Amino acid sequence: MDRPRWNNADRDQRDREQRGRGDDRRSTQSRDGEASRVWHNGRRYVGGTATVRNRDRGTTPRPEGQRDGNGTPLEGTPERPIIPDWDAAEGAAAPAEPEGERLQKVMAAAGVASRRVAENLIAEGRVSVNGEVVEALGRRVDPEKDAIAVDGVPVQVDTTRRYVLLNKPTGVVSSMLDERGRADLSQFVDKFEERLFNVGRLDAETSGLLLLTNDGALAHVLAHPSFGVTKTYIAKVAGNVSPATVQVLLDGVDLEDGPIAADKVRLLESSRGESLVELTLHSGRNRIVRRMLDAVGHPVNELVRRSFGPLHLGSLPSGRTREVNGVELGKLLGIARGATSEAAERGTAANETAEESSD
Repeated sequence: MDRPRWNNADRDQRDREQRGRGDDRRSTQSRDGEASRVWHNGRRYVGGTATVRNRDRGTTPRPEGQRDGNGTPLEGTPERPIIPDWDAAEGAAAPAEPEGERLQKVMAAAGVASRRVAENLIAEGRVSVNGEVVEALGRRVDPEKDAIAVDGVPVQVDTTRRYVLLNKPTGVVSSMLDERGRADLSQFVDKFEERLFNVGRLDAETSGLLLLTNDGALAHVLAHPSFGVTKTYIAKVAGNVSPATVQVLLDGVDLEDGPIAADKVRLLESSRGESLVELTLHSGRNRIVRRMLDAVGHPVNELVRRSFGPLHLGSLPSGRTREVNGVELGKLLGIARGATSEAAERGTAANETAEESSD
């Protein structure tokens, strides 16, 4: 059977007849010769807009649903359905926010290095967190909990901590507030925003190195003798000290509160009835250096503490302060992190006693 052929004139006549009947649809011929009905050449336009292709045929019908005065569909209509709020109890768990801060950002904020340099250090495998080498730049850390090190040297990324070295002059008591009105350490800390306290004590007539900080954990380790932090003093004593006396100090002397021996003793000078003796020990007993030298017959005329652990007084003038530098701080943190928590708990009560004593 031959399929009917449609020419343009016949198609236009058919369209006019359909519009006259109110039919906005366009009939086309299917493969079997039957007329098919589609919306605008196979595409259905929603919203009543007229395109170039259907402008001569009018606009498509709007979908059902109420609209406001501007023609915008109201919420709840087919064109603007209501989307229910997400409920974690009904759906999958919401993605958790990453905890902590990026390692390179923390290092840069602490002044360890710029962020770019910190990223290079991490990429080179030179940075560790809690003893493990970091291999990815996306590592996040908690500055208050995580122990960070560069090339094995601990770094302090907690910017709230401060470490100040003071050359305490004679005549000043090792207290932030003396009840008897004597000169105290408050005059050296009032320029700092942080509330600092002294690590250990020096008696009023002893001058030299004193550490001021607000890091309680570090102060505990440095002050208690069980952690073996050494202190070095130079004493000007009465009389000429002999090599035999030096050996006695190394072997140990008996005091009223038990025997005590120096870790190191060195005779620096001896003439005209006075001697300079350098002693290194880790005891925290009250006035221990003076009592040891008294016990061997050489009372102290002057006493200065030159070093405390990795800290050295250097050329710092009496009554002046300076910030602990990065190398010194790294060594201090290394001592603190090397101490076990069990040892720290065991020495808590003794530490409080040690901080009340004076060298």
